[in-house]
Amino acid sequence: MNNLVETLIGTLVLVIAAAFSWYVYTTTDISRGHGGYVIKAIFDDASGVNIGTDVRLAGVKVGSVIGQRLDQETYQAVIDMNIDSSLKLPQDTSAKITTDGLLGDKYIALEPGGAEEMLKDGDALENTQSSIDLWALVNEYIFKDEKKSK
Repeated sequence: MNNLVETLIGTLVLVIAAAFSWYVYTTTDISRGHGGYVIKAIFDDASGVNIGTDVRLAGVKVGSVIGQRLDQETYQAVIDMNIDSSLKLPQDTSAKITTDGLLGDKYIALEPGGAEEMLKDGDALENTQSSIDLWALVNEYIFKDEKKSK
């Protein structure tokens, strides 16, 4: 009898886990490439950007980061972004890594340009601005006088 109860409880746990996984998959951007096109951006420093990081235009989420890797030749971060297929971006669109407030999460902000040609699946953004290390700036400011006195 105990084996039957344990088996039923185990089965119930697996069914709940599967239902939760399906819910997460369908309500988030984990289903990569679903309903959009992929563009790349190359940054000198992509600190704080991970898979799932928001991509926003005018403060509105228009996509997500779906991949990141290091270019072995240039030692730069290559970020792949899935952009909503209903949004057409000009080829001279720029991207910068910024934060939500002073200590908030980082996201990639897109700024569309004025080009007539639009980005296509697999294109790369030419103009990017890397993440700013806020703590390094604060540290430099705090210890600036100490360095001068030495």
